[in-house]
Amino acid sequence: MTRAFLFPGQGAQTIGMGRDLAEAYPAARAVFDEVDAALGEKLSALIWEGDQDTLTLTRNAQPALMATSMAVMAALKAEGVEVTAAAYVAGHSLGEYSALAAAGALSLGDAARLLRLRGEAMQKAVPMGEGAMAALLGLDFEAVSAIAAEAAEHQVCAAANDNDPAQVVISGHRAAVMRAVEIAKVQGAKRAVMLPVSAPFHCALMEPAADAMAEALSHVDIAEPKVPLVGNVTAHAESDPMLIVNHLVDQVTGRVRWRESVQWMVAHGVTETWEIGAGKALSGMVKRIERSVETRGLATADEVRAAAAAVHGA
Repeated sequence: MTRAFLFPGQGAQTIGMGRDLAEAYPAARAVFDEVDAALGEKLSALIWEGDQDTLTLTRNAQPALMATSMAVMAALKAEGVEVTAAAYVAGHSLGEYSALAAAGALSLGDAARLLRLRGEAMQKAVPMGEGAMAALLGLDFEAVSAIAAEAAEHQVCAAANDNDPAQVVISGHRAAVMRAVEIAKVQGAKRAVMLPVSAPFHCALMEPAADAMAEALSHVDIAEPKVPLVGNVTAHAESDPMLIVNHLVDQVTGRVRWRESVQWMVAHGVTETWEIGAGKALSGMVKRIERSVETRGLATADEVRAAAAAVHGA
């Protein structure tokens, strides 16, 4: 069994995530404490007892999801399962930072601070209400790319997330994205849904945020990961720290090539994926990309114990 560890992106956040891990594993609790210290605030209180709308703010959701994923990794380690139980790590958008922290390339504190800055920079890049994102279901990447190009009309509209064979997310100016939604409906999309996001991620409008991340990353030490990272920008494995930094900058404006990333991992022997952290969205995408891959979600203490038992042959 060759496995990959996958780390979720924005949209998976829920109030209470990771709490039972923190109660069951001191090492998981220590993750949340360290993230709180790195940010100089009680993010853990917001995650466990706060308001969903406040947690969903980009500046909060990004470090919160990373903290939850890292709490799962700490619990796995307490059960005797290291990141090297995976052949590859991969993360969806912000999940790439979680993947790098899990693989020892990035410290937990640096990951938290970078994601707080990333969230704030993405929010500031486009005035509220000017950008939008929409999920187009039932059309493939080539069809959606053509629709986005047609809808742009001298504005920005681009395929931002190539999630699976029948789900592509577009991003750009609100008016252009709304035009694309109408075109997609005419061209046979099963559904076209405007997404409840605060900024148009992964498109050219995020250039100011990419510049901010380039500056921030220039002051952070990134080591060679213990397990290769399958990156959003390239859709193949990478271990060179300098290339990883460049790709983290490019990722802000670039497309999330998730479908291709999963296909690359399957072509290189992956037969099982573990979704490390909140939600089950990535597991669903994996199944739609390659039905033969076994998927497992790890968000609770019971799920961690079951996964560890499977590794240890119990």
